[in-house]
Parts: sequence; structure tokens; C-alpha cells
Amino acid sequence: QVQLVESGGGSVQAGGSLRLSCAASGRTFSSDTMGWFRQAPGKEREFVAGGSRDYADSAKGRFTISRDSAKNTLYLHMNSLKPEDTAAYYCAADCSFAYFRGRYYSHNCAYWGQGTQVTVSS
Repeated sequence: QVQLVESGGGSVQAGGSLRLSCAASGRTFSSDTMGWFRQAPGKEREFVAGGSRDYADSAKGRFTISRDSAKNTLYLHMNSLKPEDTAAYYCAADCSFAYFRGRYYSHNCAYWGQGTQVTVSS
């Protein structure tokens, strides 16, 4: 049984940093089939980072995705956090990503974690 467990969320002030972790169990996934997404209240879930190390424009230059293969864990390092980064962050695996002109366009993921909340105050 595949499980994805996120951790590392919390409350920080603007300009602060957090590192989110996504521990996968039950199966090993290649890093280019995993990703991070987020959903703010009243908004649709949106892509943050993943696939072939692609990043949403809102995350570029501030967020970095990495993976520890030995631990089967995906990370999202978030720096210079802004209040608009406040959302529930979800890890996904066994994803197929579609690209348009070299940029992320859409996704289809088989497995999702339960999410971890990130709250950034001004």
C-alpha cells in the first residue's frame, strides 16, 4: 500500500523559511514522477514544483525541490516566504506531467498525501 506522508508545515513570518518533507512508503518513485502542489482557501489546487525540476513562476528563485533516494523522501525547501504562500501543501507521486513550450502545463497523479499546512504572516 502506497502512502505519502507530508510534514514540516507550520507558521512563519514573512521572509522566513520552511522545509517540507514527503516520506513515501510502499513503493519507490523516481523524482521526475513526484511533485508538490498547494491549495489556498477558496482556490483550486495548483502546481508548485516537480517533474523535471520545474517550478511555478510563484516559486521560482525561492523554492527548491530535492530528493533523498535512500530515504525515499521528497523535500520542498521554501525561502523568502510570503503571505500569499499560505496554503495546504500536498505531495503527489506516480505523476505524469504535460509540458507546453517547455513549461509545466498539467498533471495526472495517482497518489496524494494528506497535506501539511503552511501559514505565513506579514
